Amino acid sequence: MESTRTDTAENQAQATSNRSTTPTSTRFREYIGSSWAERADALPPAREQAPFARRRRDAVSRAFTGKRLVVPAGELKQRSNDTDYPFRAHSAFSHLTGWASDSEPDSVLVFEPDGDSHRVTLYFRERADRTSSEFYANPSIGEFWIGARPSLAQVAADLGIETRHIDEFVPGPEDVTVDGESAADAELTRFVSELRLVKDEYEIEQLRLAVAATQRGFDDVIADLPRITSVTRGERAVEGVFYTRARLEGNAVGYDTIAASGPHACILHWTRNDGPVVPGDLMLVDAGVELDSLYTADITRTLPVSGTFSPVQRQVYEAVREAADAAFAIVRPGIRFREVHAAAMAVIARRTAEWGLLPVSAEESLEPENQFHRRYMVHGTSHHLGIDVHDCAQARREMYHDGELKAGMVFTIEPGLYFQPDDLTVPEEFRGIGVRIEDDILVTENGAENLSSAIPRTADEVEAWIARSRD
Repeated sequence: MESTRTDTAENQAQATSNRSTTPTSTRFREYIGSSWAERADALPPAREQAPFARRRRDAVSRAFTGKRLVVPAGELKQRSNDTDYPFRAHSAFSHLTGWASDSEPDSVLVFEPDGDSHRVTLYFRERADRTSSEFYANPSIGEFWIGARPSLAQVAADLGIETRHIDEFVPGPEDVTVDGESAADAELTRFVSELRLVKDEYEIEQLRLAVAATQRGFDDVIADLPRITSVTRGERAVEGVFYTRARLEGNAVGYDTIAASGPHACILHWTRNDGPVVPGDLMLVDAGVELDSLYTADITRTLPVSGTFSPVQRQVYEAVREAADAAFAIVRPGIRFREVHAAAMAVIARRTAEWGLLPVSAEESLEPENQFHRRYMVHGTSHHLGIDVHDCAQARREMYHDGELKAGMVFTIEPGLYFQPDDLTVPEEFRGIGVRIEDDILVTENGAENLSSAIPRTADEVEAWIARSRD
């Protein structure tokens, strides 16, 4: 792990050597290393998520008695030449440490066997002393370049974990590592993913806050529609407006914003966002604010750019909302996750059959060997949500898709209908219309709560939402 970081630093130093003018003389080193005020090294109180992360580590320890476990944060990834992407720690690392948007690259969380339990240590590169050339000459980790970095003692107090310098970390031949290649590695990777299936109180509150921030981001977009429709690449303007909210209230966006206007709304993961936003079209916006804790919302609303749905747009929109409502209505502890999708698909099949789009009846289309209605909605209805936008992705199928819903689970419900502009199976007036409605759902002890219900959902509510922004 340390060699990787050293190599990265050396590679970056080499990449900047042609434009470097940093003095290297002994006299300069002595001068720049002297006459600095004393640092304020007060220890912070433990952060809010620290006790929750401790309970998660305890669960991992109980499940892997006697095994040395290694959970890396990950390293910086090169964007171009000497420029890196913003660092985001591995989700399992952040979940188990509570160290989120402020975590250090190349850190490693280690569970050292200690009888029936483990001694847990967080290894990372502590800030360099100012007498070190790293302080001013290393553009990858030097404080002159990237700002102040924490001390071992500060992180230990902040997270409630024993800390050591990364130089002391020594990989072992029997280490079990998240995202490693062995069968034991895969078992650990599955476990830490499944550990996130049921959210604790801290996680649920973070998701509420992320949804609230996302609602304000959608409000910003709607308020700026006059400017958005006036520029050539209005979809980019949508993306920029929402990103501003995400940076003001959180770490970033939880995933690349989809700002899909007109026929682009029929492209499920349209993130190029280079088209115009034209009055008369629908615009599908799929976006979520990721908080500094790294928990993210995932919301989709489909908006009539002019402020009013046409009759056929409203017809498609309300069919999608009906499917979403049908799925939400059955959510409660004890049902299977896959049943949520089935409930939405029953509506999609019925409506597309009524509109004469299917070669068979709705009941026949729902048969596993047919599924003709899925031509117009090829994606699933739901995925788990949390510290990853598609959370718990390494969980076993029997725990996820076929798993039983439990109180504390959070997932999306996001049916859609997408009529491609060149699809000859649908009437011309349907072609180029894409609609998705996505909400974030919490399973409660007795049913479910739509965390994003305050964001307008019905066609009438959406029209009123846009009208209010123009008053």
